[in-house]
Amino acid sequence: MSLPDITTREQWLIARKELLIREKELTRQRDALNADRRRLPMVEIDKDYTFDGPDGTVDLAAMFAGRGQLIIQHVMFGPSWDNPCPGCTASLDELAPGLIRHLGSRDTSFAGVSRAPQAKLAAAKAARGWKLDWYSSYESDFNYDFQVTLDPARPPVVYNYQPLDEADEPLTESTEVGGMSCFVRDGDRIFHTYSAFARGTDQIVQAYSLLDLTAFGRSEDWEEPKGRVAKPHGADPTFPD
Repeated sequence: MSLPDITTREQWLIARKELLIREKELTRQRDALNADRRRLPMVEIDKDYTFDGPDGTVDLAAMFAGRGQLIIQHVMFGPSWDNPCPGCTASLDELAPGLIRHLGSRDTSFAGVSRAPQAKLAAAKAARGWKLDWYSSYESDFNYDFQVTLDPARPPVVYNYQPLDEADEPLTESTEVGGMSCFVRDGDRIFHTYSAFARGTDQIVQAYSLLDLTAFGRSEDWEEPKGRVAKPHGADPTFPD
């Protein structure tokens, strides 16, 4: 890898200001995109999914842990695998307890879901020192319905909203893919608001980036959703209401 060109402080400042103009434009575009994401319609979950957790079987509602929103990381870890994929492992290594705490202060829970059995998830957590809530979806349709387990035996096979039936190298066996999915709760009703796959998840490195994927965003201008309390559950008093 070559080093950048050497220049004077004056010329560096000119180049830096030119780049700053582009950076500000990108920030404005990102903010507009995040606003459009919050305005996406949502779809009610009408299937009773069950998951195997460390303390037994739970449903999707339990994974909210009493909060209004839920972010699920679809961790690539197949039932026959010994370990989760290296990329997912790296992302979970960076998932600090502080990030989970910050999400919770904005009425948002976070969990991992994989098809590997709970015993393998528990072993991986212990080996890596991970603190996240992590559930097995092995006995449910959850991974298939959210297009993170691709199986030619269960068509149509769709990844990142594109069918794979006409790919140059057609899928010949079941495989796991990664992604993020967001949900919101209104009383006893649960809605799917957003999912991202492939490079749509590669810049998610801190709490605000995750919150930007959700229906309520960063909740800095919190408005009361119909049927729910206005103040985020367990809100940190240092954060604006």
